[in-house]
Amino acid sequence: MAKPEISARGWYKSSYSAQANDCVEAGLVIAGGMAVRDSKDPSGPALVFPAEAWNVFVSAVKTGELPNS
Repeated sequence: MAKPEISARGWYKSSYSAQANDCVEAGLVIAGGMAVRDSKDPSGPALVFPAEAWNVFVSAVKTGELPNS
């Protein structure tokens, strides 16, 4: 499977990442949706989520429906 094409903004680290070396990075996919990868392995695989699924996930974390740790 091809790597997702990420917007010019690039990858960014999650504000919930506890340590500099233990991070999750996300990037807005140009074709739509969000990609997530392990910052320790930037050339490794990425999970790609449709925009609607990503928005539901983020909303659930923000409202406490899902734990943030």
